[in-house]
Amino acid sequence: MYAIVAGGGKVGFYLARELIGQGHEVLVIEKDGARVEAIANDLGNVVLKGNADEASLLADAGANRADVVCAVTGDDEDNLVICQVAKRRFNVPRTVARISNPANERIFRLLGIDATVSSTEIILSVIEQEIPSQSLVPLLRLRHTDVEVVDARLPSDSPLDGTALRDLRLPAESLVAIVIRNGEPIFPGGSTTLRSGDEIITLTRTAHEEALRKAFFLGG
Repeated sequence: MYAIVAGGGKVGFYLARELIGQGHEVLVIEKDGARVEAIANDLGNVVLKGNADEASLLADAGANRADVVCAVTGDDEDNLVICQVAKRRFNVPRTVARISNPANERIFRLLGIDATVSSTEIILSVIEQEIPSQSLVPLLRLRHTDVEVVDARLPSDSPLDGTALRDLRLPAESLVAIVIRNGEPIFPGGSTTLRSGDEIITLTRTAHEEALRKAFFLGG
C-alpha cells in the first residue's frame, strides 16, 4: 500500500512511523522546514516539503498511484481541501481526514471524504444533547472568504413545515446547499418542501447569520 500523509506534526509522524513499520510505502508532506528535517532524520527519505493542498505538489508526490491520503494537519479546512483535491483530481480510492471540530464531521462526509477521525467525538455527543433545538451552528469558513457553512435544525413545530425553498425568505447571499431528513441528504431545488426536524446546511456570509436565524426559526 502507498500512503501519503499530509501533515508532519506528532500525529503525522507517528502515523507514518507505524505504517512504515508495517511494511507500507509512505510519503509525508510537511510545509515546515524544521519538521521536514526532523522527520527525515528519524524516518529517512520519506518526506517532501510543501503544501499538500496544492495539486502540483500532490502530483509530485505520486498521488495518482496512492491507495490512501491521510490529511492530519491541525487545520480542518486544510484537511478538507487536501482530501478533496486527492479524491477529485487524482481519484485516490480512500481519503482520511483528521478533524479538530467534530461538528465538521458531517460536512466532510457529505463532501466525499471517506473517513474522519476526531478524539473529541464522545465529548461532542454529550454536548449536542445540550444544544437548543433552535440553534444555528457555524461549521466552517471557506478559505480566504467571509462565507460560512452553517447548520440549522428546524424545530418540531417549525412554521416552515410545508414551505417550498423557492418561498423561503433567505437573506441576500445565502444558499441552501443540502437538506438532511431522517439521516439522508437531499440536494434541493426550488420545489423542495421543508419539514419540521429537517437539518439544513446553508452557505451564507458571516454578517447574515442573524437574518438567517430569523428566516429559519421565525419564518422570516
